Amino acid sequence: MLKRVAATLLLATAVPLAAQSPAPSPAPASTAPSMPATPPKLIVAISVDQFSADLFSEYRQYYSAGLKRLTEEGAVFPRGYQSHAATETCPGHSTILTGSRPSRTGIIANTWFDLSTGLADKAVYCAEDESRPGTSSDKYEASPVHLRVPTLGGRMKAANPATRVVSVSGKDRAAIMMGGPTADQVWWLGGAQGYVSYKGVATPPLVAKVNAVMAQRLAQANAGFDLPMQCAAKDFPVRAGDRTVGTGRFARAAGDYKAFRISPEQDAMTLAFAAAAIESMDLGKQAQTDIISIGLSATDYIGHTYGTEGTESCIQVDRLDKELGAFFDRLDKDGIDYVVVLTADHGGHDLPERYRLNAIPMEQRVDMALTPKALSDAVAAKAGLPGKKVIWGDGPSGDLYFDKGLTAAERAKVEAETLKLLRAHPQVETVFTKAQIAAAPSPSGPPESWTLLQEARASFDAERSGDLLLLLKPRVMAIPEQAVMGSVATHGSPWDADRRVPIIFWRKGMRHFEQPMGVETVDIMPSLAALIGLPVPKDQIDGRCLDLIAGDGDSCAGK
Repeated sequence: MLKRVAATLLLATAVPLAAQSPAPSPAPASTAPSMPATPPKLIVAISVDQFSADLFSEYRQYYSAGLKRLTEEGAVFPRGYQSHAATETCPGHSTILTGSRPSRTGIIANTWFDLSTGLADKAVYCAEDESRPGTSSDKYEASPVHLRVPTLGGRMKAANPATRVVSVSGKDRAAIMMGGPTADQVWWLGGAQGYVSYKGVATPPLVAKVNAVMAQRLAQANAGFDLPMQCAAKDFPVRAGDRTVGTGRFARAAGDYKAFRISPEQDAMTLAFAAAAIESMDLGKQAQTDIISIGLSATDYIGHTYGTEGTESCIQVDRLDKELGAFFDRLDKDGIDYVVVLTADHGGHDLPERYRLNAIPMEQRVDMALTPKALSDAVAAKAGLPGKKVIWGDGPSGDLYFDKGLTAAERAKVEAETLKLLRAHPQVETVFTKAQIAAAPSPSGPPESWTLLQEARASFDAERSGDLLLLLKPRVMAIPEQAVMGSVATHGSPWDADRRVPIIFWRKGMRHFEQPMGVETVDIMPSLAALIGLPVPKDQIDGRCLDLIAGDGDSCAGK
């Protein structure tokens, strides 16, 4: 039997996260009341990084704790959409609590390029301030400077300065995009030393204690996690480059931070931090409504490292369910009137090698010729500019930027040769020019019926987007075949596996319902704002309020 290791939920008394009693059973439908009329005292916004709608539904019958509570008692939208084309972490998190798509938030990707600055590092990371001396997209001081719109917490604080806004995550970009620039506290896992903040404040006693507990946990080896019954059929090895994945249990040596980060232990620690913050700050226990956003990053790290269909991902979802259950039980014990929304920043795609073993032989990895350097070299040669870097990009899909040093004639030739090469490539679905995307109207209507151009428009920012947008065909993984494999799987495409995410609202006393029609993550913010009576001008956001009252009544009425 493998040893199960969990962080502590209530740090002061070392109560194990998974040792709490299960959530109470829901009241029978015939007697369940409607949504309480009074505003909740605490909003708990949870983003599970790379928790696709497919992953959510695959294990739904096995939920027994936190996810079971949400899905059996809450308002469930299993077909939510991160509706834009650039399904990456930073853009996705920017939509959840702003009510706005990346075209409005300005967060078009994890990384974009600014070729006009004259800086040596032309890449711009979404959560850096490149104007600070010595910063780069790899070594930076995290900052919310690129987020162009307020978050829900920012709007709440503007309406009532007493509102406390806290954001905790495993990643800096998740914490920053959900917390926003006016948050009181923003914390993320900064390495083996524990949680850090961009606020530049002295580490408060709570965080020092969290980091001490984490250091203690990290110093202990983890023999691994039990393999749940539902994971047994997934227990077989898959080879990708020099990597073998599919059979892991998250065993790690003492002090191995990388293994800690890419495991359920990371989410357990983040939830422990969030619970301790709620308790120590008395969030939800004063006159106003407070908000805490929680970014759980382990599912994403695991998906990239091991894929989404092995024992590793299966164990992670099982542990996520249990850790969430213990977290909610802790809030219940404290008597807090809270509302939960749980969603994801994007979906995910399994590695092609396992798809090919499991009935999808057409899955493939992207051709190295489509990587930015290879593409730039090929186009430069055809355009009569051999040896010159003419194209910049962050990978073999997404935005491509033409070098600013090209003359008008050179640029026209580079664009023509690039379009000709890409449109002839068998793995390319389409290439849009900047002018094409800019001319398209902002999308509307059901997100499941949008065209690729509409998805691209939802991700477009005239200042930050590239000169071309390259979109690969479905079932082409944007990680090339390599002898030495880093990440084995990824996301970021405009296809439904990456766009679809669950959206679930829960509050004690609400009547459960499920709505399978498509909605957007930008609908979350106005729906929560309506619950607390916070007016949000409709022309400032892209989302709409979702009625969370089953049957008669409308939680959006008059909002």
